[in-house]
Amino acid sequence: MSTDAPKYRPLERFWPYADLPEQPTDEELAALDPELHDALFGAQPRPFSVTLVFPQLDVPDFPRALELARASAEFRTTGEGPSLRYRARFRSSDAGALHRLYQIVGGTGATDVLIDDRPVPYARELWLPLVWCLIRQ
Repeated sequence: MSTDAPKYRPLERFWPYADLPEQPTDEELAALDPELHDALFGAQPRPFSVTLVFPQLDVPDFPRALELARASAEFRTTGEGPSLRYRARFRSSDAGALHRLYQIVGGTGATDVLIDDRPVPYARELWLPLVWCLIRQ
């Protein structure tokens, strides 16, 4: 054994536990997947919504698309790098903004259309044209 004083003194606690709050923050609750939120806290009545989920696209108007998405009723990003996805939820009263965003990002197969946060059959072919009928001229 060495008689030199140690250069490093370990902490007295056994594990380096993080100090986490017991309750989730408002930001964490807002970032929950809607189905998980319903499973944890029960189904909440929500207004009808259409959500566009799209990746980073190489289109000329993509900065405008992000501007429109950020102005939606609910906007968030998930993932990083190649798995980065933008999620913009629109209510039926925002049909015009939804249409403008869809014209920019909807031409690619990478854009998903969700009705009330769920993928449904014929979302592009049936549901979106029905929402377009709500646009006031």
